[in-house]
Amino acid sequence: MEFLTYHRDRPGSLPLRDELLEAHWSYMDRFAKELIARGPTFGPDGETPSGSVHIVDLPDLAAARAFAFEEPNYQAGVYRDVMLRRWRNTLGRTMWDFPGGRTGGARYLVIGLGTGEPADLGLPADQDELIAYGPLLSDDGTAWLGTAALLRAPDAEAARAILTEDRYADIEVHDWQFGGRPS
Repeated sequence: MEFLTYHRDRPGSLPLRDELLEAHWSYMDRFAKELIARGPTFGPDGETPSGSVHIVDLPDLAAARAFAFEEPNYQAGVYRDVMLRRWRNTLGRTMWDFPGGRTGGARYLVIGLGTGEPADLGLPADQDELIAYGPLLSDDGTAWLGTAALLRAPDAEAARAILTEDRYADIEVHDWQFGGRPS
């Protein structure tokens, strides 16, 4: 089962986040084979971390909850909250398979919080810039709750346009970059 977690940073937690960087990476190393995508998001200045997204394939909801809530930054109070949702890997690949590579161009996390009937279940016509894409689902996988995407786009508005605006209660767009230990 695939899950998307988005840990949002608590204001003022950057020094603690920096202190725990190796602990975070070591924790994620344990899930290297299960990770579909990962990486930090950034605030309006494009430099200050604002959160961390992880898309992971785990056996069940209990394993996903353990993954999200045993993470060292969460345990230490870096994060103010966690969004944990079932997710479906519509692209069928990991971020490491993205033909555009790890660098070059602006990258974004787009989260559409659904309302009403499901939307954007199929892949968008222009898939070349998609790094990860899929629906957000209820814990049992039966109800559509929204859509999440990682993509390369010229700007935040172009990234937002990947989703059908009037089908969502809210659409969040966050600057994002490929995560993991530096090579």
